[in-house]
Amino acid sequence: MNPSELEDRLFSLLRAALWRRPDALAGFGPCDPAAWERLCALAARQGVAALVWEVLPFLPEDRRPPMPLRLRWALRVGTVESRWRRQRRTLARLAAFYARHGIPMLLLKGCGLSRFYPVPEHRPCGDIDIWLFGHRAEGDERMAREWGIRIAAGSGHHTTFRIDGIPVENHIDFIDSARYASDRRFGERLARRAAEPGGCLDLGGMRVRLPSATFDALFLMRHMAVHFVLSGITVRHLTDWALFVAGSRSRIDWTEFRTAVREAGMQPFADCVQALCVDCLGMEPAWVPPFRRRAVLERRMLDDVLDFRTPEPPPEGLLRGGWFRLRRWWAQRWKHRMVYAESLTGTFLRLSWRWLTRHSRRFRRFRRFRGSRPAPPDPPPKKNKTRNSRSGSVDQKG
Repeated sequence: MNPSELEDRLFSLLRAALWRRPDALAGFGPCDPAAWERLCALAARQGVAALVWEVLPFLPEDRRPPMPLRLRWALRVGTVESRWRRQRRTLARLAAFYARHGIPMLLLKGCGLSRFYPVPEHRPCGDIDIWLFGHRAEGDERMAREWGIRIAAGSGHHTTFRIDGIPVENHIDFIDSARYASDRRFGERLARRAAEPGGCLDLGGMRVRLPSATFDALFLMRHMAVHFVLSGITVRHLTDWALFVAGSRSRIDWTEFRTAVREAGMQPFADCVQALCVDCLGMEPAWVPPFRRRAVLERRMLDDVLDFRTPEPPPEGLLRGGWFRLRRWWAQRWKHRMVYAESLTGTFLRLSWRWLTRHSRRFRRFRRFRGSRPAPPDPPPKKNKTRNSRSGSVDQKG
């Protein structure tokens, strides 16, 4: 089975799962065991293995995966479901803690998006993203004091900690705006929308506040775009968007969405996302505003999504690490053009300056550290040595 046929089969299974349409599998032909292994591995790498699992019973018995693979697949799905339940319990504990101290909490993406899935337990969840409406420092201080949890600095726009093994990101702001002015402006737009009433997630009596549909549309698209540039995205990001739009489209202010996307410079990215959700996942084009088709860019983006690999960490060392980052940035410059309003030249100069100033601060600290050490004592003066011709001994003369 060639790669094109493999991806076609994956998307057939996904269309059937997302919209509960067994008829989408009418043309799904037999697969040999090796092809099923590749298909399962691709679905797992793309974060949709549990979603695909739901529609395997729709296939005739002779077209289903071999039994050993089905057993391993079921175990994988069980792991996704177990983590989803753990995350819900952790989220309920977290919400109860902040409510007890009168701190409002907003849940961002992640577990909140699972409510749009046909089977919520089958949406893989990583960490819990929250925003405390400006009370982040107070929330962290109380968490550290009362629960003894170590709070880490995170990336600069959020702090991080773990509860019951589940990572939590406590956001200072919504977008890391240290590198791009367009991110800063987009973050300001999100901040204005954050206080708008949205829905609630019921966690067994504990209600967790969710953002408005317009906030979610803006945040999801920009968050996905930034991930696309920095580390890549998977099919699961596309299924998030398609299902979110299906469930929220009537409550989204599409006029503001289109304005924000255009001003941020990510119109090509948003257009390609809409196109891939329509073509590959079966989303109805009428659910979103009209978008421009970009066939070559759509194909390149889809190839990048399907070839997703965990990013390689940069090597140690000033020169090797800098050269690695430069080569990676240059290879991804086509993504930058899809997402950011800033020019490539300006971005290169700005990122280079940030990198140099960060390392120059380290160098200056190193120089100050060396300068603060006491100077080593002067070596003792050398003494002339002469040999006594009769005894053969050495006489020391100052």
